[in-house]
Amino acid sequence: MFQVKFNDKVLNFDAPVTVYDAAKEAELISREVIAASVNGTTTDLTTLITADAEAALYTFEDKEGALVFRHTASHILAEAVKRLYPDAKLTIGPAIDNGFYYDFDSEVSFTPDVLEKIEAEMKKIVKENQKIERFTLPRDEALKLMENEPYKVELINDLPEDAELSFYKMGEFTDLCAGPHLFATGAVKAFKLTSCTGAYWRGDSNKKMLQRIYGTAFPAKDALNAHLEALEEAKKRDHNKLGRELELFTTVDTIGQGLPILLPKGSRIIQRLQRWIEDEEEKRGYMLTKTPLMAKRDLYRISGHWDHYRDGMFILGDPDDETKECFALRPMTCPFQYQAYLTKKRSYRELPMRFGETSTLFRNEDSGEMHGLIRVRQFTISEGHLVLRPDQLEEEFKGCLELAKYCLETVGLLEDCTFRFSQWDPKNTAKYEGTAEQWDEAQSIMKNILDNLGIDYEIGIDEAAFYGPKLDIQCKNVFGKEDTIVTIQIDMLLAEKFGMYYTDSDNSQKLPYIIHRTSLGCYERTLALLIEKYAGAFPMWLAPTQVAVLPVSNAFNEYADKVTAAMEAVGMRVFNDRRNEKIGYKIREAQLDKTPYMLIVGEKEMLEGTVSVRSRKEGDLGAIALDDFIARALVEINTKAR
Repeated sequence: MFQVKFNDKVLNFDAPVTVYDAAKEAELISREVIAASVNGTTTDLTTLITADAEAALYTFEDKEGALVFRHTASHILAEAVKRLYPDAKLTIGPAIDNGFYYDFDSEVSFTPDVLEKIEAEMKKIVKENQKIERFTLPRDEALKLMENEPYKVELINDLPEDAELSFYKMGEFTDLCAGPHLFATGAVKAFKLTSCTGAYWRGDSNKKMLQRIYGTAFPAKDALNAHLEALEEAKKRDHNKLGRELELFTTVDTIGQGLPILLPKGSRIIQRLQRWIEDEEEKRGYMLTKTPLMAKRDLYRISGHWDHYRDGMFILGDPDDETKECFALRPMTCPFQYQAYLTKKRSYRELPMRFGETSTLFRNEDSGEMHGLIRVRQFTISEGHLVLRPDQLEEEFKGCLELAKYCLETVGLLEDCTFRFSQWDPKNTAKYEGTAEQWDEAQSIMKNILDNLGIDYEIGIDEAAFYGPKLDIQCKNVFGKEDTIVTIQIDMLLAEKFGMYYTDSDNSQKLPYIIHRTSLGCYERTLALLIEKYAGAFPMWLAPTQVAVLPVSNAFNEYADKVTAAMEAVGMRVFNDRRNEKIGYKIREAQLDKTPYMLIVGEKEMLEGTVSVRSRKEGDLGAIALDDFIARALVEINTKAR
């Protein structure tokens, strides 16, 4: 006899039972239940329980349930493609946030017209309500079954010898898959194929380019329609589109992919962010450094980046020719900033030492990974490294987190962020420096810190830096894709590599801990997220142009000059539109530019020393004394109001 526990309900069974049947006996089954978990692992409802277990049930409203639902939709897509285009080869088709995709190797180009045909075939499969059945096979039988699917054969051959090879069958379609899935195809009531893009097999630019069909799916049509409407709004906010329209940045083919040109308006926003961060860090005890953009490979060998990150670096010279000097552009600042610590012997009294730098970095990202300002090959980051005693670790980590949260809250992004505790993978030790004992110690310390600070985090296995665990603050772009915006990392390894000892109170030589951290992360990525967050209508303190002065005609240009000069004298960013254009045209231009305030000046304003104010947020505010408007504007700027 064994027990199955659903929260506070405990049931006894003397024979194997499916999750569905156990839940039914517990009177917990409803039409909305689509998946389950057994002892923490997401499963099909048909999974057989044979021993004591803790189980949970998922609906589409649960993240786990939505992923199962959309994974099934990806298989419906694959079956539809194979029906219509039997020569297409299957690769992988996972669920993702807000949707799913499947990659195909096909001679047929999946144009919008073709996607419509595939979608129609998917509807037929849903209407057929095909039962979805899981089964397993020995390796030789699995290879035989997939012999006409070369990508599946490769996946099978890459799995460990003792791996369970599971398949899912629905109608005439069978796919190699770990699952889990729904009972049947009929549950996928509403779906839409949204796009098709190129994608390298296994994300490797040296491998074949495939066609990736994206889609989304919901249990009901109204939810799908709401999502599609939100997607249309997201397209309007897409920084890649809006940032160019607002003349914030551009890209040039002859310069290269992932190397954006920040135009004057975009540069001004990043300048404001950088100055603010540097000033804020100075208030918090950071010492500013400015280090080289490149170094000899010798430096990266000491740090370990040459062994673990060489493929992601831009190398100048032959990396394998030891008879000649070889340089590399820096992908990080840590080994450079350490040199500031190493200029002389250090005492425990000097710690913590907080080094900060506005660092330009270079990373050789795959071409398929490039996306506007989100992922680029050259970027600037608010990077910092703290050298400290072990007893200072928790307090300094807390300070780094408080700074990051303050910065993200101020710019308005914190509400869109989540936290991830990125750990090493003990099954993939070649990727990391250090021993299992060192990693266990570092991760245990970091867990205690995060738990003590009450941080609600998810765990990411095999996502740590090669020298230590990290807290990644994740932020979603307008399409729901998640990227890291800030990291805080605990490093127990690199200090020893660089001989960064300090003299402790007992005169012994000790190795410090190091925290690698950013305050606001990559400025280019931050700008992209801010464009999308505010749809280009930036808060006044960040807006490249804060006020547009609009003389009604040339007769009032002199007064407009006086108004402009008064605001520029207190540091405001002003555009004085002295063009010989009608006032309606000037107003429309300022509106399209999303300028926070327009000051319209004519004869009445000139005679009374006022300005007629139009606010982007509040509309027409009427005539206001110039000094009163400036005072009001400065409060909005200085408080960084949103």
